[in-house]
Amino acid sequence: MSLKPLGDRLIVKATQAEEKTAGGIVLPDSAQTKPQAGDVIAIGPGKQLDNGKIVPMDVKVGDTIYYAKYGGTEVKVGGEELIILRQDDVLAVVEK
Repeated sequence: MSLKPLGDRLIVKATQAEEKTAGGIVLPDSAQTKPQAGDVIAIGPGKQLDNGKIVPMDVKVGDTIYYAKYGGTEVKVGGEELIILRQDDVLAVVEK
């Protein structure tokens, strides 16, 4: 990958939006909700405090996370859609 996140940022590959409802109704693109879960593919070194100390990240590469609905910035790299988030936008880590 050609992206390296800085500070307390992480790069996430979002999961695919649901194309069908639980009842089997196929949803058009305009009715699909934006996914709020994804897999972490890169992390920065951590947040730097005012005293120069770096707080390590709580998530690691390979974790599946849930993030804030309107958090992050969507970017397209090599035909792949990715999201750059701050660690503060991460709501939960899925335990496996």
